[in-house]
Amino acid sequence: MARSGTGDALLRELPKHFGTILIDPPWRFTNRTGKVAPEHKRLHRYPTMSFDEIAELPVGRLALPSSHLYLWCPNALLLEALTIIKAWGFTYKTNLVWYKVRKDGGPDGRGVGFYFRNVTELLLFGVKGHLRTFKPGRTQVNIMISRKQEHSRKPQMAYRIIQQCSPGPYLELFAREKVPGWTQWGDQLETYEQTRLVYPAYNGSRTCVVTPQAHSD
Repeated sequence: MARSGTGDALLRELPKHFGTILIDPPWRFTNRTGKVAPEHKRLHRYPTMSFDEIAELPVGRLALPSSHLYLWCPNALLLEALTIIKAWGFTYKTNLVWYKVRKDGGPDGRGVGFYFRNVTELLLFGVKGHLRTFKPGRTQVNIMISRKQEHSRKPQMAYRIIQQCSPGPYLELFAREKVPGWTQWGDQLETYEQTRLVYPAYNGSRTCVVTPQAHSD
């Protein structure tokens, strides 16, 4: 079962349907020591959800019959994420790759990984119905290059790319930062800017300004 009340809360609080849904689930996974990350003692940051709990979220019911899905996925959980996309009623098409760099533009090797040092993260793209991206999407390269910030925070450019390439209304689940033009849902949405840690070694920008785009195609 999904975490108690999460699905019902989503349907109750988000009564309309959306053309594009962006979701960054609180993934749970076990590392090679057998500890569950990121909830074990050293890495406790936020409550996580099992794969079954994430799959049971009513994402498909919140989406329009023809719609787009963007799902953030750690490299180690690609198989599980693809299964979840299918469970939500979407068909996986492609992905955007976030390449994390240092200030000098080289790869930021501080990422986790027990086999290779991860400097990328995937934003999986799925389609419900038969809906292509807007014209800008057909020339948009599938890589985002930026410096990372604190744990789990994603690049701001993702919002701009999504709005240029996919239809509204826009919904973000498990959101942290408020973005104009989006409906957003998440426990940290009202408190994140006041409580988040900014690491001097990372890009310390706190601003996320996105101008909603109008499309006719």
